[in-house]
Amino acid sequence: QALLVFWVLAMSISTSTAAPASGLAALEERLRDDLLTLGWPAKAWITPTSRKGQPVHDVIVIGAGQAGLALNVALQQVGIKPVLLDQSPLNFEGPWATTARMETLRSPKELTGPAMGIPSLSFRAWFIAQFGIETWTALDKIPRLQWMDYLRWYRRVTAADVRNGHEVIAVRPQADGVVEVDVKANNVIATWQSRRLVLATGRDGLGGATIPAFMQGVDKRFWAHSSDEMDYATLAGKHLGVVGAGASAMDSAATALENGAASVDLLIRRKQLPQINKSKGSGVPGLTHGQYLLPDEWKWRIRHYINAQQVPPPHGSTLRVSRHENAFFNLGCAVQSATVVGDKLHVQTTAGVFVLDFLIISTGFAIDWSLRPEFADIAPHVKLWNSRFTPEAGDEDAELSASPDLGPLFEFQGDLPGLDHIHCFCYPAALSHGTVSGDIPAISDGARKLAQGLASLFYRDDIEQHFAKLQAYAEPELDGSEWTAADSATRIQQLQQ
Repeated sequence: QALLVFWVLAMSISTSTAAPASGLAALEERLRDDLLTLGWPAKAWITPTSRKGQPVHDVIVIGAGQAGLALNVALQQVGIKPVLLDQSPLNFEGPWATTARMETLRSPKELTGPAMGIPSLSFRAWFIAQFGIETWTALDKIPRLQWMDYLRWYRRVTAADVRNGHEVIAVRPQADGVVEVDVKANNVIATWQSRRLVLATGRDGLGGATIPAFMQGVDKRFWAHSSDEMDYATLAGKHLGVVGAGASAMDSAATALENGAASVDLLIRRKQLPQINKSKGSGVPGLTHGQYLLPDEWKWRIRHYINAQQVPPPHGSTLRVSRHENAFFNLGCAVQSATVVGDKLHVQTTAGVFVLDFLIISTGFAIDWSLRPEFADIAPHVKLWNSRFTPEAGDEDAELSASPDLGPLFEFQGDLPGLDHIHCFCYPAALSHGTVSGDIPAISDGARKLAQGLASLFYRDDIEQHFAKLQAYAEPELDGSEWTAADSATRIQQLQQ
């Protein structure tokens, strides 16, 4: 009941008429002054380059979700202006307004996310400017669509150069250090060039949805993955199954129930839902900033422990399902097979056969290069953790083994010339660098680390040019009028008297 009251409050905030525009306008004026005080954006210092008669960008970022936007700010703080390519239409970057179905974010509202240490750029400041401090105090968690509204505002006030409707279809690093990127926009394919390419491609950044073997060959009319774009209103009146018990499973189940599903059976392999979110216990600065420096054994041990313990579904998301009488939590009910029989789907489990109209698979994401044809040219050459580290028996982990073995600045490593000019700033970087490349808690830390590192690489690569600039620097500090030369002989005589 308490959750329902909160949700009504949150939705009224999201949909009601906001406070006068002057509140947000005043915040934006404060932000402009903050940025001026901090000297942001920094002065450009990298000499523009060209290749084959075409301009070469300093940094191209694939993805304009919260990771890409945070990196844009961090790069501009060090005098680098990136271009962000996103295949989504304007204002629909990332999952928040498309495939995400939670009512609220799972992160505490106090986390500063992509604010980059600038208070007036935070969600808190944006929210209070429109709705007031009392409403902020009453808010429990941030409504999902309101977070998307904040990111839209964030993009505008940080002047991010986002090119929407630009789909990357091929990536080819070159031996001379330039990365060629084939981009499709308006049904025209063009080759872009960049000195550094960053993949800010999200949770499924190097793969896609995990589809269990028992769904292979089953007609797609009868099932979907929880990450698929789908109109849940089409499930009204149907008996639905949901495989899994994580956050996305609860969100899918609740959305179906709220759209009039006749029933929802959650098919849960475990006999007990996990109750403690172990990943919260790892959120300390020492690990945020120090994952990369840990011995391999500890990197693996920490990430595998969190994976094995599993993250429980949020309290509110679970209540959102269980408040419906036609929701059923089937524990210890592992799915074994699924077969279409007439117009029904027969789902065989360890508890028996469920006869359903539709099944939603909420089985997460996998690193699977075959699902990302745009990376076909680099995939065979990327060094993975399975060639770097062999865990002890019992600690095997498919996700970790498939993770890329990244260098100190998130760069891919391998035998392809120029491969290290591509930087993996998305979830698969977690084993090498920790969760600093996508999740809200440490996204600013990760963006700052990568941006500062890229600045150092550009200076190193152009060291002769920058030294020549240093030698040629001739802006006078003094013009000769600031002093009068003394008559030293006369002055010496005066001192000897």
